[in-house]
Amino acid sequence: MLLVVPQGAYAVRLGNDASILQRIPVARGSYYAITFSAARTCAQAERLNVSVSPESGVLPMQTIYGSNGWDSYAWAFKAKLDVVELVIHNPGVEEDPACGPLIDAVAIRTLYPPTLSKGNMLKNGGFEEGPYFLPNASWGVLVPPNIEDDHSPLPAWMIMSSKAVKYVDAAHFKVPEGARAVELVGGKESALVQEVRTVPGWAYRLSFAVGDSADGCKGSMVAEAYAARSTLKVPYESNGAGGYKRAVLDFVAVRDRTRVVFQSAFYHMKADGTLCGPVIDDAKLVGLRKKPSARRLML
Repeated sequence: MLLVVPQGAYAVRLGNDASILQRIPVARGSYYAITFSAARTCAQAERLNVSVSPESGVLPMQTIYGSNGWDSYAWAFKAKLDVVELVIHNPGVEEDPACGPLIDAVAIRTLYPPTLSKGNMLKNGGFEEGPYFLPNASWGVLVPPNIEDDHSPLPAWMIMSSKAVKYVDAAHFKVPEGARAVELVGGKESALVQEVRTVPGWAYRLSFAVGDSADGCKGSMVAEAYAARSTLKVPYESNGAGGYKRAVLDFVAVRDRTRVVFQSAFYHMKADGTLCGPVIDDAKLVGLRKKPSARRLML
């Protein structure tokens, strides 16, 4: 297998039970996101363990999302000390000594906890706060599944699913609003979730944009939104060149906390066989207070 190193001229291959480590000065109590590029060297279901004591996470590498064999991954942590040790470890034991994931271009970025903005009950609804984008990494950044809210690389959002979502930027993709957005690349196995405080019996309106990131993902897409007992399916016809439409879901809260969920109804692949899907951006939630009849709009 021949892989072009995306950053510079060199990369590191982690053999069986091998690790790389670096000590990093940080601000105790602050949140940070690690971004790094990785590639599989063999067909085995390779994985990586990323840790900053006492926290760790296992990032699966079974699915390749980048067309050139490389993917960028994000992982977040809260600093418990003034100096931490970042460890990227290959826990695998393969029969072939030439196997083992390749690691390239590791970066760290401070995450700033998002606050509520006027006219929006969702935090980070435009996805502007998130992990670092590596230079020349034109394939976006994967936010792995099963990330809890407090330590998510995408502040305020959880990935409650078995597949990653892709964080994309306006420098390499087309996004509906601002500089960042999220692409749902795993069908129903990718769920983007945020939990908000609500008042049972009150009505609320969720609005958002659905589109494609101009990455060559073509076809009839359907983005799904869920809140309380209401569901909205938003069809979007993609030609793979960028574009978006807006949608609105009205719902009535049934609990004091409501989960807002975004999913893709179907799986999509580009011509090169890599996974892709609809883009979600500019999500806003407002309270209507009065209980209206159920309404679902696509603008």
